[in-house]
Amino acid sequence: MSAVIPSHDDPVIAANAEIIGGPMGKYSRGNPWWSPLRVIVLLTALGYAVGYWLDSACRSTSWASPERYEHLCYTDIHPFFSLKGLFEGIFPYLGDAKPEHMVDAPVLVGLFMEFSARITSVMNGIWPSDDQAVQFYDVTAVLLFLVLLILVITTVNTVSNRPWDAAMIALAPMMVLAATISWDLIALAFVALAFWTQSKRKNVATGIFLGLALCSASYPIAVVIAVAVIGLRSDDWNRIANLIGVTALTWFVINLPFAIANYDGWVVIYRHQIETGAELGSVWFALIQLGGPTLSTPLLNAASVLVFLAAVAVVAAITVRALTTPRLAQVAFLLVAAFALTAKGFAPQFSLWLIPLAVLARPRWRDFLIWQACEVTYFIAVWWFLAGYNVEGAKGLTPQWYAVAIFVHIAGTLYFAYRVIQDINKPEADVVRKTTRDQVLHQSVML
Repeated sequence: MSAVIPSHDDPVIAANAEIIGGPMGKYSRGNPWWSPLRVIVLLTALGYAVGYWLDSACRSTSWASPERYEHLCYTDIHPFFSLKGLFEGIFPYLGDAKPEHMVDAPVLVGLFMEFSARITSVMNGIWPSDDQAVQFYDVTAVLLFLVLLILVITTVNTVSNRPWDAAMIALAPMMVLAATISWDLIALAFVALAFWTQSKRKNVATGIFLGLALCSASYPIAVVIAVAVIGLRSDDWNRIANLIGVTALTWFVINLPFAIANYDGWVVIYRHQIETGAELGSVWFALIQLGGPTLSTPLLNAASVLVFLAAVAVVAAITVRALTTPRLAQVAFLLVAAFALTAKGFAPQFSLWLIPLAVLARPRWRDFLIWQACEVTYFIAVWWFLAGYNVEGAKGLTPQWYAVAIFVHIAGTLYFAYRVIQDINKPEADVVRKTTRDQVLHQSVML
């Protein structure tokens, strides 16, 4: 089946096609060298370069405060180099049991940090720098760009006749703004690889990649739950159980050596998730800023989990009652959105989790940009709020306006989720289902 042409398929692209010379003609053959993949790789590079350039204001001052908030260019990467012992050559999880050096990140992220630190050390021997943390940021940014390329190229090949949808990832405003805040792109790439292998009907590989994703972030657990929810419509629970089993086995194989070698260093990320209270970006934090009660940590943990489980039940009901089995991407988007919205905290880079899933679930620019506009609003608000947070006489966003921005982000995510649910209930309106020859594609976990 020939590739879907965006100017023929998407109303927003069609309405603005004159900017790039008008819609592609019916019999146009195009330039064979400029394939969709090459164009999208170029767009990815341009978008990432713009994001790196936007961070240059902070890079030149080594991310000094409050400029890193005022200029909207904060990153975790620069301070982690010094704070987590990477500068001293301390291996994450294993090299030092001091509390201040414990890496509060999943294992594969810690190993990625170590790899970046080793390259930084070599580079500093060749090009000495007074601030190795900046070098570490640069090295990490280059490596994360390669990870982003894996994500984009994989998405291009997941639904083979809709390669241009991946341009939404490359040009997503939040991808430009937030790609180098932290290491979230690693988990995104593994989840994308899981969807790609599932489109090739390779369940074992899918389980391995989902396991690797869980070793890189917590949100892929919602994707695993989506697999189980889709399974409610399936008659082959053995294959579903095998996929989930491979996922769990992969996670254990990677994590167990670190847990045995230094349990206190390994468990810090999970202990942090349990022991913290309401954090920035969450609905719980917003309610506090508006005068609501501050829940104790145990009560907040229970409330967060119960609300998420309620959302899982709602999505499961939608899945079971749908006339046609929803596509895995649709269910995964809904559950990851629920995971993000009910969590005790929502950092700006967490918006990245949903971008590839949104592209696979509902590749429509209008709804995508509406949602992204809400996310950008929150992105700006959180940094301006932090610029004045607990700083006497500082100028920053008030707690009330910050709470409003949180609800804007929530509303945007719920809007996109609503549009996905509409597609589930009316499969004839699902653009992917309409334009893909294999109508079973992504319909279930047993592709």
